[in-house]
Amino acid sequence: MATDDEGTDDPIDILLVEPNPGDSRLFEEQFTDAKLLNTIHTVSDGDEALAFLHQRGEFAEDPRPDIVLLEPQLPGKSGIEVLSELQNDPVLNEIPVVVLTSSDAGEQVVRSHGLEADTYLQKPVKPEEFVEFVGSIEEFWFAIVQKPS
Repeated sequence: MATDDEGTDDPIDILLVEPNPGDSRLFEEQFTDAKLLNTIHTVSDGDEALAFLHQRGEFAEDPRPDIVLLEPQLPGKSGIEVLSELQNDPVLNEIPVVVLTSSDAGEQVVRSHGLEADTYLQKPVKPEEFVEFVGSIEEFWFAIVQKPS
């Protein structure tokens, strides 16, 4: 994550954990269209997410992400399990996590497990809603980067 002496113009490494290939494609296209300085890394299940975050196996050369966009309902390890492991790891618990929910119930499910994400955003339903969604991610990121340590 960028510190106060680093600029907000530095590229952002985003890990998108999304099992739906159509949604992943829409996320990637909208981030590209928004011309945000970022690199999106996409994985489709909880096991891959943890391998990426721990930089194991095929992800050993990938950078640790600056932010994680996490769908809670994943094949393999669930998003809840991924979030739990992140929060219990002293190295990984500093990475901001945005839980992507399909409704307000998604936030309640995460919290019912005694876990907390940095923020919760409702996933867009229509492709045109992805533009606003990407803006929300950008606003969240800049709030974190500019937050005093």
